Amino acid sequence: MKAKKGNAKKILTSMMNKNTVLAWATFIMIVVGCALIALGAFRYDDVAGWGFAAVGIGFFAIAWVFNALKGRM
Repeated sequence: MKAKKGNAKKILTSMMNKNTVLAWATFIMIVVGCALIALGAFRYDDVAGWGFAAVGIGFFAIAWVFNALKGRM
């Protein structure tokens, strides 16, 4: 039995819509932000730690924007 050409696209689009993609992006950004803040707090004692923590806070800000866009796109 052969599958139709557009069948694979329908399966992929039914699994992940825009809100699901934004939710996963938000989750990944929060995990990476926590990892960067932890690196800055526990791994580096010099000025580099401040940079890691600042970038981690930036990841939180972007994740907040992604979360705010859910349902509006």
